[in-house]
Amino acid sequence: MRRVGITTTVPSEVIFAAGAAPVDLNNLFVGDFKRSTYIEDAEVAGFPRTTCAWIKGMYAACLDHGVGEVIAVTQGDCSNTHVLMEIYRMRGVRSIPFNFPYGRDREMMARQMALLCEHFGVTQEAAERWRERLNAIRARLWEIDRMTWEDNTVTGDENNLWLVSASDFDGEPEAFERRAEEFIARARERKPLEHPLRLAYIGVPPAIEGLYQFAEERGARVVFNETQRQFAMPLGGATLEEQYLRYTYPYDIGPRIEDIRREIERRRIDGVIHYVQSFCHRQMEDLIFRERLGLPVLTVEGDAPRELDARTKIRLESFIEMLAARKGAAPWA
Repeated sequence: MRRVGITTTVPSEVIFAAGAAPVDLNNLFVGDFKRSTYIEDAEVAGFPRTTCAWIKGMYAACLDHGVGEVIAVTQGDCSNTHVLMEIYRMRGVRSIPFNFPYGRDREMMARQMALLCEHFGVTQEAAERWRERLNAIRARLWEIDRMTWEDNTVTGDENNLWLVSASDFDGEPEAFERRAEEFIARARERKPLEHPLRLAYIGVPPAIEGLYQFAEERGARVVFNETQRQFAMPLGGATLEEQYLRYTYPYDIGPRIEDIRREIERRRIDGVIHYVQSFCHRQMEDLIFRERLGLPVLTVEGDAPRELDARTKIRLESFIEMLAARKGAAPWA
């Protein structure tokens, strides 16, 4: 099957309509046992050390796995993607730009959708049929998310892994749906988790491993993964263009904050972990979140995929202790 790399969530409906399979290069990179080598390979190729690890990892993983075509989001995500696209082309990888229009301009989004359909030789009607099909699968992810915060039978890390896969459905929607249904059935048989503190995780998905588990061992469970949930298109939309205009991540921060604050209240959140990636312009959003969310915020910075380090463990533990004292929760045993 024709594989099409994507640098972040894009209208995968168009790719599936063309009989191809999307491959999220972020997931391809971070899920490979050679991920540390990929970063080294990119630096040997000439990428600066201060370039984001995800950009370096996506570059090397794409070449190593033989992905010959990539949709690069050049507006609404990482500014480094512009140059990454040029480097891909230099390496013989066909690269197609896709833009999330500034200001959520409906006409410009319609034009982007039309160009993407034209590139893949599919009609917008065919893409709309895939929207309906994928939304049926996304409904399984919405249920996993609900079970995380309402039934309390899904862990924060499980929530993260399922929702982050909504960007490409592992390239196999039917098999992905079956696995999701099986997971839901198993999770329904579990006893509810009883952590006294409830956390929100905002920002890009973590490169750090063990963060969710460490928090849970100390009595705090993540019941809201902001960006990962957005990958599953929870706000819906009557058409493909409307659905991707409601998707909050690529646009201005105002609607993101509205969505986060709404979920903070609904999920009874006690504190917020804001994950920021080293050398990323989105680090500056931290100032806005701290002023607008109305809850304690712990900012955690990560770079390359690695285990949770001792310094971050100490900071996270202190943050949880502060939240417990603030709430009057009993010490977690």
